[in-house]
Amino acid sequence: MVLGLESKHWVLSRYEKLWSVFGDRRFTRDEALEALKRVEGDAFSEDSLNVLLSELRRAGLLVVEADVLDARRKVYMLKAPKRLSELVAERDLTRADLEALMKRAADLIRTRVDYEFILILLFLKRVSDKWVVEYKRAYDEALADGLSPQEADKEARSAVYHDFVLTDECLWNNIRRDPTRLAESFSLALKIIAEKNPELQGVVDRADFVRFAESRENLEILRQLVELFSEKRLYEVSPDILGDAYEWVLRYFAPEKAKEGEIYTPREVIRLLVEMLDPKPGEKVYDPCCGSGGMLIVSYKHVEEVYGGDKAKELFLFGQEANPKIRAYCKMNLYIHDIRDADIQLGDTLLYPKHPLGFADLVLANPPWNQDGYDEDVLKRGELWRQRYIYGFTSSQSADWAWIQHMLAMAKDGGGRVGIVIDNGCLFRGGKEGDIRRKVVEADLVDCVLLLPEKLFYNTGAPGAILIFRKGKPVERKGRILFINASSEFIKHPTVRKLNTLSDENIRRIAEAYKSFRDVEGFAKVVGLDEVRANNYNLNVTLYVMPIEGGEEIDIFKEFEELKVLERERAETIAKLEEYIQQIKEAMNS
Repeated sequence: MVLGLESKHWVLSRYEKLWSVFGDRRFTRDEALEALKRVEGDAFSEDSLNVLLSELRRAGLLVVEADVLDARRKVYMLKAPKRLSELVAERDLTRADLEALMKRAADLIRTRVDYEFILILLFLKRVSDKWVVEYKRAYDEALADGLSPQEADKEARSAVYHDFVLTDECLWNNIRRDPTRLAESFSLALKIIAEKNPELQGVVDRADFVRFAESRENLEILRQLVELFSEKRLYEVSPDILGDAYEWVLRYFAPEKAKEGEIYTPREVIRLLVEMLDPKPGEKVYDPCCGSGGMLIVSYKHVEEVYGGDKAKELFLFGQEANPKIRAYCKMNLYIHDIRDADIQLGDTLLYPKHPLGFADLVLANPPWNQDGYDEDVLKRGELWRQRYIYGFTSSQSADWAWIQHMLAMAKDGGGRVGIVIDNGCLFRGGKEGDIRRKVVEADLVDCVLLLPEKLFYNTGAPGAILIFRKGKPVERKGRILFINASSEFIKHPTVRKLNTLSDENIRRIAEAYKSFRDVEGFAKVVGLDEVRANNYNLNVTLYVMPIEGGEEIDIFKEFEELKVLERERAETIAKLEEYIQQIKEAMNS
């Protein structure tokens, strides 16, 4: 094991102090603590010594042996000094490494602590590790250019070399220097980061570490989390791998958070929606209820994979989220994925949209299903309601068609695409919803209705649906709607026993059916508006296409013989029952 670059200022300086006192002779913990306290005072605690000895041992600078006089005690011996360059090794972390780290962190907190703290620690460790590498690179270049050490230090701290502005108080190893003040040090670091980087205000400074660590149990959890994250260096980790680790945390806690109303859309469902809508370089993608950012991130990755990394930077991402905490998750998730330019606004979208109408090439979302409280009186209190809810108002029981109308209003005329993951009930319910649905169908905006498999979502076993709308359909799609019954397109979830998921093959087959826009027996059907009118504008997929049931061959002779056996057994059972009943009657009469 070797030291990370960030450790050099704290660990190596104390290594040198210990070496100046003990050299290569053996010493005890008490002797080491006394030596360091003489230099640094009582601020250097036993907990600080534990951190130091652990780092030195992992760096290969410390030998630990049993005391020959008392095997229960340990004695230590330093190895000869080395240059920092010899102590630092480059080893990229793998996806398995980080997932194992996240699993250990999750096991530490279980459900006792909000997983927000894991996400913030992961974010801060990444930012800190990266800053130190950027500093070291800039510092060495400045020295090579003839600057003095003081001038090089000042130059290397300049914002032009870094993603974020950090001070010494924000660096990971400085924070963990005194384990007894972890909560205070984290709170100060996050406060400074938010002040120095306005885009992170309300993002990293939301978590209250001081309040969190008021209990001794939580303080110990925090200490263990910090030591756990200190094992890995995150500055050379690919954004994809680091992003997957962040997503792993969200996914791991999704079943528990679903009970509290937090919605996590399975990434396979998002991938399907993005494959169907095919975002392209130069387009504006908008999610009106963006949650942790999955729709936007997967759209970005789609363009990166299909059109190349440079082209992905030409995709413009926009989102809005009503929950401040979830918005913070979203912004951190985007940063972790190395997506810096997304515009994520805070606010109630149905009442106070933060983006201009008709601006987006692609609008996609998984809004809260059957959200209550948004009837006509409420929606009319919001902004731009006349331009957004042109097909009517929803009841207070379900805002599904309010979300759909908002999304349609945000899409560009003459080519804007809209994709929404929604409850099946909005496809056939009557009343106000039925009236809105009729008007939207008659406007020829509905492009595709897709029935998903059941048990895909963490918060409901209901199958759900995907609705695709187009403002300005291609000629070959005008006056027609594609219905896809994908209820059988699933595999068992690999880790959650009660859930299903979509395989790559499932996603490919469904996306290809949408793009080809043709009949596939038992799977997809193109339906004219006249047929939909005849069905009273009911968009329930099973009304138009049902899966082909596999026929089972029956051996009639075998079945008949088995039936005769069952009949004989039935007759014997009845005879025995009659015998028992007769015996009971005789006993009662005697």
